[in-house]
Amino acid sequence: MKDDRVRYFAENMDRLSRRDRVFLNNPVIMQGLGLAPIVIPANSVMSAAVLAMGVLLLLTPTRIIATLIGQHVGFKMRAVVYALTAGVVFIAVAYIMESLFGTQLLSVGIYLPLLVMEPLIVKRFENPQKERIVTSFKKGILTTIGFCLVLFIMAALREVLALGTLGGIEIFRGPLLPMASMPAGGFILLGVVAAIWRAAVNAFKKNVSLGVKKLP
Repeated sequence: MKDDRVRYFAENMDRLSRRDRVFLNNPVIMQGLGLAPIVIPANSVMSAAVLAMGVLLLLTPTRIIATLIGQHVGFKMRAVVYALTAGVVFIAVAYIMESLFGTQLLSVGIYLPLLVMEPLIVKRFENPQKERIVTSFKKGILTTIGFCLVLFIMAALREVLALGTLGGIEIFRGPLLPMASMPAGGFILLGVVAAIWRAAVNAFKKNVSLGVKKLP
């Protein structure tokens, strides 16, 4: 069973890397999408929760609706379709977010409405190939999961280092690295996380290749 799994990963690594949005091809780590909300407002678990909910409500519905409309328009118009779709969907998202979080939305400021034009949301229009609805749904969900994973990792690290708390619960007395709450600190931490993440991906691919060579 283990040998079959190793052989499967080795034979399909390129395809799996293209389709995966969580580990092998995370949109933040590998493609540099969604950087602004992660390195600027996401400095606590609470702000990460607000942003994650916004992306969850916005990304997949926008992608599905834009895919449906995109079946009937030319490729040159898809950028307009995605942008307008994201804007319309965000109207509903804004009301939902207001009812869920209230004044806590102030913790992310303008970066919540800016999700409408975030490449994480609208980048799909660059691909000239039309997409099936089922594929659009799957990729939308996986992209959301991949983004939220990095978002919460970064937010937790920044909160612990800058405030000594995690989700508002005291972990340390006093900050370990106050700079972590600032955008510059966010960029530095993200660079460290990305380097470790990419090293883990490369190690995984290398281990798969070595495992295949050892198979009888």
